[in-house]
Amino acid sequence: MNRGGRNAADRDPGLWTQDWSDTSYWLDGLSPPDVPQVDLPPTVDVLIVGSGYTGLNAAIETARGGRSTLVVEAETPGWGCSSRNGGQVGTGIKPSLAKLTSRHGAKRAQAIRAEGDAALEWIEDRITAENISCDFQRSGRVHAAHTPQAYEVLAREADLLRRTENTDVEMISRAEQRAELGTDAYHGAAVFAAHGALDPARYMRGLLQTALNADAQVLAQTRVLDIASGPQGHEVRTSRGLVRAREVIVATNGYTVGATPWHQRRVIPIGSYVIATEPLDPDLIDRLFPTGRVVTDTCKVIYYYRPSPDRRRVLFGGRVSAGETDPAVSGPRLHKVMCQIFPELRATRISHSWSGTVAYTFDELAHTGTHDGVHYAMGYCGSGVAMSSYLGMRMGQKVLGLAEGRTAFDDLPFPTRPLYTGRPWFLPAAVAWYRWRDGQQRKRAGQGARDRAEPAQA
Repeated sequence: MNRGGRNAADRDPGLWTQDWSDTSYWLDGLSPPDVPQVDLPPTVDVLIVGSGYTGLNAAIETARGGRSTLVVEAETPGWGCSSRNGGQVGTGIKPSLAKLTSRHGAKRAQAIRAEGDAALEWIEDRITAENISCDFQRSGRVHAAHTPQAYEVLAREADLLRRTENTDVEMISRAEQRAELGTDAYHGAAVFAAHGALDPARYMRGLLQTALNADAQVLAQTRVLDIASGPQGHEVRTSRGLVRAREVIVATNGYTVGATPWHQRRVIPIGSYVIATEPLDPDLIDRLFPTGRVVTDTCKVIYYYRPSPDRRRVLFGGRVSAGETDPAVSGPRLHKVMCQIFPELRATRISHSWSGTVAYTFDELAHTGTHDGVHYAMGYCGSGVAMSSYLGMRMGQKVLGLAEGRTAFDDLPFPTRPLYTGRPWFLPAAVAWYRWRDGQQRKRAGQGARDRAEPAQA
């Protein structure tokens, strides 16, 4: 329990369960990761920095390919966002086909978009093939319009997706939306039937066990301090000593730090905050989430939420402050927004409030490639469950020299900005602006609805 958080929560004790936790809901019932205690080997074929979805999926490939593989983790395996995200599984490509075409040409743009679909299909295959018990299901996703104008944009985009990318997407009007989502807070939505959900921590544990079974070594509490690359490979200095590796993969995403400064300058760490409610009446969950889909919205500062896999709780996440904050502070703010969407939850208490760090990029694309001989995959822009797993797997194949490791993301220009060193000093102002703009758009949409409902005056 975060003591500062507990004191802050005590100011409104009615909002919290007595035993509320500031750790991820997904860790409830899970014992600490069980990894063999090993010494730092002097040499390995492949050293992977980071034990999240990217790193573990890469390790599975290289270890099965006969390469001695070591995964080093500064904390415990899966400590970062791999155990803290919302568990929503989608295609993970934010820029539209038109935007990508203007940047990279039609052929590359189509290939990038296709990789999103491939990642979504592949993660289901991985989970099935490795028999990972993580409550994976193709529940579908409701992408809700926060204004009537946003609905019109969504409708045009959905039509384009159907015609140009064969996407299974259906538009539902505001009059129809309660069949999908028990609220009147939105103005219709797009429904993506192929998207899904899983339990992120159990998925991570399944990958960890799969990597260990393939004879990969995973070393916790081992922070990488420096990577020196040369013609004979790499010397990696860690908090446990020096190890030499033929190949190095950096898989740190939102937790990329100064040990790899080139990468740190190209990803923007952003905290995302989540709460879980106390157990609720199943009938209430059925009214709020009649189809069990996960939900996102069209705000620039988005909220994402879903029922828990056992359909007993609401898990509600998003960005609630301009700067980073404490889960005890973010919890009440998320609760307030949740109750604006679902007024029925006003009396509901918070049992868990936590945060994790995602990595955005300046072009809103994931990136994978090689810099100074070091492989990397990162920058999933908050939609990385499938994509991080998929690019990790492809990176492992690439290290093995397999042609199928190639992706449409390989060696795209990885932009940064002048004076940016990895500390997003511009983020509070940007978030504050977008939050204000979202709020103004909602107010105008609400006033318009009231005006239409009022009878005309003589």
